[in-house]
Amino acid sequence: MRRRAPSLRVPGAALAALALALPVAPAADAAPANGAPDPGFLGFRLLEAPVVRRDDPRALKYIVDHLKPGTVIERRFEVANNSDTGRQVRLYPAAAAITENQFAFAEGRTPNELTRWTSVEPAVLDLGPQEKAEAEVTIRVPDTATPGERYAVVWAESGAPPDRQHNIGSVMRVGTRVYLDISNSGEYADFRISKIVAVRGKDGRPSVLAHVRNTGKRALDLRGKLHLADGPGGLDAGAHAVTEGTTLPPGGSGTVSVDGLNGSLPAGPWTARLELESGMVRHSLAARLTFPAPGGSSVGWIIGSSNRPYWYAGAGVVAVSGVVLLLLRRRRGRTAPNPPPQVPSSPNG
Repeated sequence: MRRRAPSLRVPGAALAALALALPVAPAADAAPANGAPDPGFLGFRLLEAPVVRRDDPRALKYIVDHLKPGTVIERRFEVANNSDTGRQVRLYPAAAAITENQFAFAEGRTPNELTRWTSVEPAVLDLGPQEKAEAEVTIRVPDTATPGERYAVVWAESGAPPDRQHNIGSVMRVGTRVYLDISNSGEYADFRISKIVAVRGKDGRPSVLAHVRNTGKRALDLRGKLHLADGPGGLDAGAHAVTEGTTLPPGGSGTVSVDGLNGSLPAGPWTARLELESGMVRHSLAARLTFPAPGGSSVGWIIGSSNRPYWYAGAGVVAVSGVVLLLLRRRRGRTAPNPPPQVPSSPNG
């Protein structure tokens, strides 16, 4: 008997933000070629996420799940035709992989093991001008599935073929990534920041690099910020976003960078606090940094760190930083039972 994993409807407040975050095709896919008819602009957003990941921002953007063999999941999504002409939109899964620390999409409808487990209904939507419609993706994991994480993309595609007025056709794809982990045991995700490096390019521009290793069993999409404080004369250079786009496979390692720092930034020393996260996994590392002369690099002296790895054991989500609190609550429960947990009404709890 196949088991169905429960899902949670994504709150409407989150959907408005996801309409911009979810298109994952390269810019070239979305732009018509020179002289081609304009295919219009498609919108794509998820409507559901796993119940156990209601506080996981990645699960509101992508299909992220951890399943046992023999499980079936269904996720509804919405496609919008944001143009003034009717469009036929084709819906289908296609292969993806993590290549050189980036989530890479395969060409066209290239299949892989995960896409063979995946179906989308309906396969075609005929949308009028400014019309929206819902569809559903179903993933049926076979009983014989082996452990490991698989990757794919659920695409919505619309195009305009060449005609008498246009010698070149055009195609646009938008969609959402799929990260599916298969195992009969629990799920574990974690990473380690090993060092922070101050860099100054030959043009004099400063930047910061962090070396990160994925020590868990799930792929990681790293994002975060760097705060520079306690500089010369007590200067505070504020917070700066980490350049996104780094995806580390299980066991993989790589770097994330903080670019766009002010070229006139003093050499230092600075207290740099880097905060990185991927879904429910969060780590920070603090170091004293001094920016070198143009063309050089300097490794920071580590002065502190914190971590919050994540595992899912089938009955709920536990963070390491919350273990002591959980034990204390259980002890108190011997005299005064805790109230039942409540499901938050928004993704932020």
